[in-house]
Amino acid sequence: MTIKELITATEELQKRITQISAVFDDEKKKARIAALEREVNRDDFWNDAQKAGKIMQKLETLKKERARMQSIVTRCVDLATLLTNGSDDESALYEEEYENLAKAVDALEVSVLLSEPYDEHDAIITLYAGAGGTDAQDWVAMLLRMYMRWAERHGFKSTILDESRGAEAGYKSVTCEISGERVYGFLRMEMGTHRLVRLSPFNADNLRQTSFARVEVLPVLEDAQECALNPQDLRIDTYRSQGAGGQSVNTTDSAVRITHIPTGIVVTCQNERSQLQNKEHALRVLRGKLLQRRLEEQAKERAALRSENVSAEWGSQIRSYVLHPYKMVKDHRTLYETSHVDDVLDGDIDVFIGAALRWHFQREHGILDMLNTTVKK
Repeated sequence: MTIKELITATEELQKRITQISAVFDDEKKKARIAALEREVNRDDFWNDAQKAGKIMQKLETLKKERARMQSIVTRCVDLATLLTNGSDDESALYEEEYENLAKAVDALEVSVLLSEPYDEHDAIITLYAGAGGTDAQDWVAMLLRMYMRWAERHGFKSTILDESRGAEAGYKSVTCEISGERVYGFLRMEMGTHRLVRLSPFNADNLRQTSFARVEVLPVLEDAQECALNPQDLRIDTYRSQGAGGQSVNTTDSAVRITHIPTGIVVTCQNERSQLQNKEHALRVLRGKLLQRRLEEQAKERAALRSENVSAEWGSQIRSYVLHPYKMVKDHRTLYETSHVDDVLDGDIDVFIGAALRWHFQREHGILDMLNTTVKK
């Protein structure tokens, strides 16, 4: 880019930073930091080590956010000043700084969008095979790998809690917990139906097959009081976990199935050797499902107030992954698309996550110009 083009691009970047600053609300964060610091200085602060650790982590996160915001503002002002006195001979150097700054603004913007309740929590993600038979079950395995590779890229921990394997390949359903900073916030917009189009490896004629899988994302509630359960509402059954057979076969009734009688919600966990651990994991999943039901009801109420048409289906098709006759992944909400399908299936989904978060934020708050999400890669 020429110096003139860089000046124009930097001015647009400054406008974006101004919009982000309005949502960021530095004064509110500064007040929150001051309140947490007062709590840290209390004499009895470390009496509850677990609670204290969470508060310290929150305090550290808030401080990092403010420092990052201030750094980006300063860098943008400095770049604008340099470009004013720069020449086209130096444009390559300035363009590199602009691109680095733009990436930092993108990352900051996504971080700012993670401001909804429970965004800071870990996530439980469950994948269900839909229409498509064996191909759909294999598609679930592909999606599971995609999310676990995404977690690995970010240094997050992923643990499979429960699985029901397909007869030939993949899974009928599988539940995985992903732990890390703001995992639920990043993944909540992944919930819905994902569609795959490819030449089927399970078809003798190698015909094109369309398969569907449903993704459910729940927040992990560390505090049981956030979604209290009445023991009288629960029916808890134990059974023998499925195993590989031989020396690996499970000889105890360690698997747990919990039914929430008022709603009919059923959750299972069988991947831990201990029945107590499986029960605890199952209760966490159940709390997440009950919370998600409550959040969906609230979302429907808000949509009704806005006179929106709400689908009666569990989930709508949010994204298509086409491997044949061409290669493309397209998000049907944001219209973001890319031909780099292999990268996406290898966990490179941050751009889809960011676009979906911006789309949701704009939709909820009526901000139409925060970012143009209709971009192609």
